[in-house]
Amino acid sequence: MARLALNEFDFQPLARKDFPLLSHWLAQPHVARWWDADPSLKAIEADHGGCIDGTEPAEVFIARREGEPLGFVQRFRLDSYPHYLAEITPILSIPAGAFSIDYLVGPSDALGRGWGRAMIAAFVRELWRDYPEAPALIVPVHADNKASWRALEGAGFARAASGLLTPDNPADNGNHYIYRLDRP
Repeated sequence: MARLALNEFDFQPLARKDFPLLSHWLAQPHVARWWDADPSLKAIEADHGGCIDGTEPAEVFIARREGEPLGFVQRFRLDSYPHYLAEITPILSIPAGAFSIDYLVGPSDALGRGWGRAMIAAFVRELWRDYPEAPALIVPVHADNKASWRALEGAGFARAASGLLTPDNPADNGNHYIYRLDRP
């Protein structure tokens, strides 16, 4: 597989005009299986409107590859979500100021091409640039979501721990891998 040039990805802050696209992606079987999010525009507003308005600490983006929408990514300081941090810290020690990310590849015809891994790697470079104080990234992934954790591994993350966490999809067990990437 050819390496992607650094400029093949850009990340535009999510806007309300992007909600129909995000709704479509959330309804795709490969996304719905792991995100278990209501794809209605009303639910997307409830989930992400505060991020757009600056009242919620997560930052949300549409990832574009060569100008075409490829996925959704978000980043946040773990200590901005104390309940989430408290669930992870018994399994893995987390440095102060660590961030986490979430991501999805939307179009089903974009799967299996290595673009998810490349999108994550490009997003991580942006995060290091935008947050020079961030010491590490910590990303829990359900143990059965092989495509997701393999994309993290391909982007340089290492499996740091495993344990039980509340699953995103209530149909799943709580088995998770926790991945870590320290600032280079």
